[in-house]
Amino acid sequence: MLYRVQCSPMDTAQDLELLNQELNADAALESFAKKYDNYRVGFWPRVLGGFLVWCGNTLYGKAPSYLKFRAVEIIARVPYHSWESAAFTLLTMFYQNEEKALKYAELSNFSRIAKENETMHVVVISSLVQKESKANVIFHSIIPLLFAFFYFWVAYWFYLISPRLALELNYVFESHAFEQYSLFVAENKENLLKKPMDSKYLAWYGRNSENQYEFFMSVRNDEIIHRNMSIEEIEKATK
Repeated sequence: MLYRVQCSPMDTAQDLELLNQELNADAALESFAKKYDNYRVGFWPRVLGGFLVWCGNTLYGKAPSYLKFRAVEIIARVPYHSWESAAFTLLTMFYQNEEKALKYAELSNFSRIAKENETMHVVVISSLVQKESKANVIFHSIIPLLFAFFYFWVAYWFYLISPRLALELNYVFESHAFEQYSLFVAENKENLLKKPMDSKYLAWYGRNSENQYEFFMSVRNDEIIHRNMSIEEIEKATK
């Protein structure tokens, strides 16, 4: 357990699930989060990441909610798809350089796993929203899609210029998501424990959650894993 928490390998979706389960323990989560809690991102990722967070808080409120999570998750899966697209472009340019090609291929592996994970988030949370809240098509679907379009191309060009820029931008976004889910499960634990989970998509994905508390705890853990992995990818690339 200590090895995975300290090193957080994520070569397969199974690695993600094993690490996710370990982070349910407070001590493991604290140790894992502490590694990059004080990481300082560059100017542009900080500015654009701060802008995205500000827009989310302005439109959907600072407090976490089902509807806010749905909007956030529509956007959250975008950078991983964007990185894959940018990596494909770069692999086309540098296919004769095995070292660079391997670097882009390894980052693409992380992107694929995280993209599938974030897709699970938005599908399952959208289903929960239908039971718990009433979504407005324009406010909770179209506007997040417009932000997602903007975020895709920012992440794409950041990645082409320097993968560090794209990864640090993701660090800012995932840090905020982790904080929001942490607050949500802390404030609503008793209520969430009373609500059973019944999701075919979640079962297909391979995650078992008996109630909404377990599900949102697992999403919280996913976000901190994505945050940390973003910086670990930077560190691997600079070795």
